[in-house]
Amino acid sequence: MLRLEDLRVAQGSFSLSAAFEIEKGARIAVIGPSGAGKSTLLGAIGGYVPLAHGRVIVAGDDVTDSAPDQRGIAMLFQDGNLFPHLTLAQNVGLGLRPALRLTADETEKAHVALGRVGLAGFEGRKPGDVSGGQQSRAALARVLVQAKPLILLDEPFAALGPALRAEMLDLTSEVARAAGATVMMITHDPQDAERAADQVVFVDAGLAHVPQPVAEIMADPPEALRAYLGF
Repeated sequence: MLRLEDLRVAQGSFSLSAAFEIEKGARIAVIGPSGAGKSTLLGAIGGYVPLAHGRVIVAGDDVTDSAPDQRGIAMLFQDGNLFPHLTLAQNVGLGLRPALRLTADETEKAHVALGRVGLAGFEGRKPGDVSGGQQSRAALARVLVQAKPLILLDEPFAALGPALRAEMLDLTSEVARAAGATVMMITHDPQDAERAADQVVFVDAGLAHVPQPVAEIMADPPEALRAYLGF
């Protein structure tokens, strides 16, 4: 589903390399020390960070030189990127048309997406009128309405408390599985990885390692991951 061919990012003195494949429908947790390049990896896959070398293949298509919105990828950033002056339905609608000139069918799709994340009846509310957890749900709905085969999550639930974060991880897994989407999510918490992922990509010392089953790598982590986890 996703193939990174000899990918390399160079940013000043920092460089990051990756070469691996991910199957359709997989749920991947990306973990590693702060500054290791986790966000850079997702940014490079999503088209927000330029490559120095290599190719990005999504669902069999070479998207290396494609714009972010032409890659078959939806990305959810840390702050959710909800616009405070727009309603939740309008914020979700941005995932369909940035100019917000929605057809009746597209408006209905936005409402359905909100319903899928438990926000039916909240369409007319603005972000400031709902809780942080509900804002996260609306941001997730905007990702879902795009119906992309690959979803990238750059710690969008990091600011939530443990119980609410666990709820959002479960919801993300549920709706992604129903849509047949592949998910890559950054997390600093190994419990989140064990809860919401079936494979782990460990990023450290300029290298994004090949995905490994989460149960196996957590049961017997390599030395660098062991040091990161504090084992």
